[in-house]
Amino acid sequence: MRLSNSARRFGVGVLAAVALGLAGCDRGDHVAAGDAPDEITFSILSAQGQASADPLWRPLLDDLSKAVGAPVEPHFASTYSALIEDMRQGRTQVAWFSAQPAISAMETAGAEMIARTVNADGADSYRSLLIVRRGSGITLKDVLDCGKGYRFGIGDPQSTSGTLAPLTFLFNPGRVRPETCFASVKSGNHENNASEVAAGVLDVATSNSVTIETMHRRNPMMAAQIEQIWQSPPIPEGGIVVRGDLDPALKEKIRSFFLTYGQGGGAEGERQRRVLAALGYSRFSAVEDNYLDPVRELMADQALAAARVRGDAAAAASAERELQRLRLRREVQP
Repeated sequence: MRLSNSARRFGVGVLAAVALGLAGCDRGDHVAAGDAPDEITFSILSAQGQASADPLWRPLLDDLSKAVGAPVEPHFASTYSALIEDMRQGRTQVAWFSAQPAISAMETAGAEMIARTVNADGADSYRSLLIVRRGSGITLKDVLDCGKGYRFGIGDPQSTSGTLAPLTFLFNPGRVRPETCFASVKSGNHENNASEVAAGVLDVATSNSVTIETMHRRNPMMAAQIEQIWQSPPIPEGGIVVRGDLDPALKEKIRSFFLTYGQGGGAEGERQRRVLAALGYSRFSAVEDNYLDPVRELMADQALAAARVRGDAAAAASAERELQRLRLRREVQP
């Protein structure tokens, strides 16, 4: 699920990916450097669903189409893993990913991040939350006591704020395993989790600050039924990811489009800023090499905890080395 105030991360979450080929083409062909796609498919994993997200993304996609000189059409998928696999297979070339899926795409699909998102308040971070129904009386201590009496909603396995952050910051330190702690565990997107907590279908769930902020704007009655009982430290926002073998000229057009979008003057600049505001953004910014390192630390910490639970000494040692490498890199940053 931001894992900014927007439909994109609204879930924990929003994703975008660009695919090659004609509409309806499901080939895994890779496009060689210098080739131009006949059509760009912009894949979106939205917590709101296609009906809500499509009108928000459509103006940006139309503007991207003009900038790159190729039709851009949205495609909606249901999981982060599906979109990462699309990129790995060459069916997609560009994506909006939250931090953890972005890192997975870099590691498995040769991708790179070319821009990061900045929310309407100018922040490039957000927070994972644990939420309950207002008036339920459920406290964080109750949750961590693991009485197996609560129905729990967790995020997509690849969700930064819905799964990775709460496991790393909250459950792992308390030696809590959700699968044995609760009466039931259901995986869902941020919006569904929040809706089901508000309706009393779930007793407690993960969410994120973007989802709840957006809900307060769009459905204040539902938002009033929810309260948070825990929040994580700040988590880096996601951004725009492209395949490394994308034609350099096309890649630069895409990079330039996002880094300059909404930054101009006049009526056109104002229009673009309205498009960004509808998505909960203020701009896209350039990406530093170490921008995603805090999330890489979370992933290494989670891998270490999982290896220890399995009793896999080799995997634990590998995860420990990666964790120490990242911590050392952080300590030597100027």
